[in-house]
Amino acid sequence: MKYMNARDILPESLICQIQRYIQGGMLYIPNQAEQRAGWGSKSGSSAQLQRRNRQIHAMYQAGEDIHTLAQTFFLSTDSVRKIIQKERQRERAAG
Repeated sequence: MKYMNARDILPESLICQIQRYIQGGMLYIPNQAEQRAGWGSKSGSSAQLQRRNRQIHAMYQAGEDIHTLAQTFFLSTDSVRKIIQKERQRERAAG
């Protein structure tokens, strides 16, 4: 995210309107909906989590128990169960 001074880019009338709600603070203005990238798509975080979740599921299918997976991946057992359930659903949907 890049910091910009409102006075450099916005008309004075708009600045006055914004100042009714916030003065001297920082304001985040998101991209328009159609221009927004999905969470983690730019940083690669989403793809990394997908790979991790598929690895967890594959290890579970190979016989690894949930408690060991939780310790290995620093997750709660509930999180591991949810990942396994979602991966099963994803596989069924893929056919």
